[in-house]
Amino acid sequence: MCVAPFGAESPVISHLSRTPVRPKALEGPPLGGCASAAGAGLVSSKTTAQRFVNLAVSAIAERRVNRLKRSVWASGHLHAMAEKGFRPAVPWFVTLTYKGVDDWRKDHISTAIKRYRNWCRSRGVRCRYTWVAELQGRGAVHYHLLAWLPVGVRMPHWDRPVRLASGKVAEAFWAHGMSNTEVAKSGVGYLMKYLSKLGELTRFPKGLRLYGIGGLCNSGKLVRAWYNLPEWIKREYGVGDILRKGSAYLVRATGEFLEPAYRVSQVASGLLITQLRELPERFHCGAYSTWPAS
Repeated sequence: MCVAPFGAESPVISHLSRTPVRPKALEGPPLGGCASAAGAGLVSSKTTAQRFVNLAVSAIAERRVNRLKRSVWASGHLHAMAEKGFRPAVPWFVTLTYKGVDDWRKDHISTAIKRYRNWCRSRGVRCRYTWVAELQGRGAVHYHLLAWLPVGVRMPHWDRPVRLASGKVAEAFWAHGMSNTEVAKSGVGYLMKYLSKLGELTRFPKGLRLYGIGGLCNSGKLVRAWYNLPEWIKREYGVGDILRKGSAYLVRATGEFLEPAYRVSQVASGLLITQLRELPERFHCGAYSTWPAS
């Protein structure tokens, strides 16, 4: 497995010698970067073996937003990587707004993406996108979307009927208000700017998805999945090493399930997380690959 070829240098660990080396790796997002274990929500076994997880609505919302930021940051950079032999794709920034404040329905964005995917298929291009939801000042939901298209392919207006490659005119992708489309000069930076406004006090309608990602290659999917693993697993295992099985984690190379690192106990207004064993020190600053055992 190759280390993601961009970002800051970060160590790669060998399963045999556990000796760090330093090839290029996918750098951590601006919100975390090379944060300490304590900053990532974990505590060192050298100081204390317990931590408290707040289950208040605001705390849960804040953790949800942080997961959103990690996934969007990683997917945006992975989408922007040029395929071998091709020029980098052009990122298009699309904003989708509602006509009325209360017009939002949970299937609207999925229908719009489905229609956009059909348009991409008709033109023989990969459907690569990342979108996020935001609340306007008036209280209405709207969406910001980045989509990557090959050089020379223009993004259509999402609020107008579109012409497929066959010549057939199809429905507008977005039929619930207006859209704005432009070439994004800073790529994923456009989305991160809007995400910086989100916090624990943001209240979206019940059932609303905060973000969506599509079109990543297999390697990209593995990197994105790695970012969402628990920190104690990322300390020791690289991209693609671990497979999530419900609430358990399987080591692909051996077929063994990881021994739990923490015990969870419910206490007033939250959870008490007790560390069960000593964990390796964190040495990475982002996604990395491990050397095979043979």
